[in-house]
Amino acid sequence: MAYQVLARKWRPQTFDDVIGQRGVTQTLRNAIAAKRIAQSFVFSGPRGVGKTTTARILARGLNCATGPTADPCGTCDACVEIAQGRDMDVIEIDAATNTQVDNVREVIIAGLGMRPARDRYKIFIIDEVHRLSKNAFDALLKSVEEPPPHVVFMMATTELDKVPPTIQSRSQVFELKLIGVKQIAEQLHAIATAEEIQIDDAATMLLARAGDGSMRDAQSAFDQVIAFAGKTITPEDVASVLGLVHRDLLLDIADAVAAEDPAAVFALAGRAVESGYELRSVVRELARLTRDLMVVKIDPARASDPEIAAEGQERTRIVALAPRFSSEDLMRAFEVLTKAEYEIRGSTQPRYHLEMALLRWIHLRKLVPLSDLIQGLEKGAPAAPRSGPAGPAASRQTLAAPATQARPSVPPKQPAAAAATARAVETRREAPARPAAPAPVAASSAEPVAAGQLKEAFLEDVRKGKKFFHGTVIAMAQKIEHDEDKIVFTFGPHHRALRAQLDQNRPDLEERASRLAGRRITILSAEGVPTVVPGKAGGSQGRAAGAPDERKTELKQQALEDSGVQAMLDVFAAEIKDVEER
Repeated sequence: MAYQVLARKWRPQTFDDVIGQRGVTQTLRNAIAAKRIAQSFVFSGPRGVGKTTTARILARGLNCATGPTADPCGTCDACVEIAQGRDMDVIEIDAATNTQVDNVREVIIAGLGMRPARDRYKIFIIDEVHRLSKNAFDALLKSVEEPPPHVVFMMATTELDKVPPTIQSRSQVFELKLIGVKQIAEQLHAIATAEEIQIDDAATMLLARAGDGSMRDAQSAFDQVIAFAGKTITPEDVASVLGLVHRDLLLDIADAVAAEDPAAVFALAGRAVESGYELRSVVRELARLTRDLMVVKIDPARASDPEIAAEGQERTRIVALAPRFSSEDLMRAFEVLTKAEYEIRGSTQPRYHLEMALLRWIHLRKLVPLSDLIQGLEKGAPAAPRSGPAGPAASRQTLAAPATQARPSVPPKQPAAAAATARAVETRREAPARPAAPAPVAASSAEPVAAGQLKEAFLEDVRKGKKFFHGTVIAMAQKIEHDEDKIVFTFGPHHRALRAQLDQNRPDLEERASRLAGRRITILSAEGVPTVVPGKAGGSQGRAAGAPDERKTELKQQALEDSGVQAMLDVFAAEIKDVEER
């Protein structure tokens, strides 16, 4: 007897044998039991997940001598002939070959009126139905909509979107999903036991991953490995035959990235080339490894999942690697590797893309999150460079966060300021609050500051330690005066909010001033007079002339109270120069 490949030999014969599609099979079982048989079915999904197989099992259930039944006997003439593809009442059509309207008319439409020769139903199984032409679909439409009571249509497709909605609306559509790696591995292990083949769990898991969700692809790969290795199969045999990237190489690359060792990265890329691996596969498997590391980082208990690691040593290395990367590192790495896989596809120098992608992964680990930068500015000092367990902190650089970094949430704008804020504000990079003062006095100086220099030293100390407060409150004062043991800030009558903010920060300001002066200094706030044009302060003309300035000051205050503007001033250490109402 001729050899039969595993994919055909182990093809499911009942609904219970179909792996990973319980939602579909249970629905069909219930429909048969309730005698609610649809006139047309569409089975869609990726290749090798059981679309045509499910259609054949359904056909056997409908035409079985004991049926209609959800559990065909498998021994009657109808069951045997349908399984072998030679039942004259179950017609299988390859739409990829019979694409034209004439084929549809000749094979399907012409035979609709004839009753089944032996079976209960005449069944048309149309494989790859999306390959039919538009005219062929049009010819098929009326038959699908109102077929004779003895006719059932079953269509299988990998591209459901190419099946016209008019066909779908007249059919029951079942979408089959990819099969899980563990389910494929368990089925392969059962096949190996039945075929008396020795294969360990690591090799089975490699085959399951090679199937990429397709049971048929995994079984075909298993056949290929058996032809190479015989009755005893090791992970090395699977990797050699299928060209799979060995997991140790991937873990070595991740370890080199965690250690921020560019020389090791170049050496490992060369090792991948010398081993004959397809570099697209290397990048794809690295992306899968970053996903596995993320899973273990979020839920350490998942490290024992065979889908994450197949055996003890691999599991130990993944558990050790996961804490060396932050979640941001892994998310950035996944994006970099995904992009590199796309670039390698059409490149004549794939090795260069792999090396540059790995170096970029190392570089991205040095980035400081934007939230850390903002926190550092609020504290009056730049954010410290990140230092991870893998490399020295001195090698890190403080860099801007990349585009993929999520922006920190900003509180919603206040309604009163929403109309006159961000688009009306002009900022600049450097924001000196006052003309250059005499040489600033260090806050930690042991010698008290001279009385004539106290105000300038105090303002410089506030600017360094409270940048945001200095730019939004201190810089808005009409005048600042130092008189013996007190410093008085004068604000305009409409600057009540600024005076309140100064009062809230008075303890800290007094502590700074007292430390510089070497004695107790009191901070006071005063209300100034309205701004008027010189020489016309008393009349309505003076008030009218001063009104634009007062309005501009009011708009500026509204802008300062807006949370979005505050965040911008904080990040860029800027101040508002002018506002414009639109």
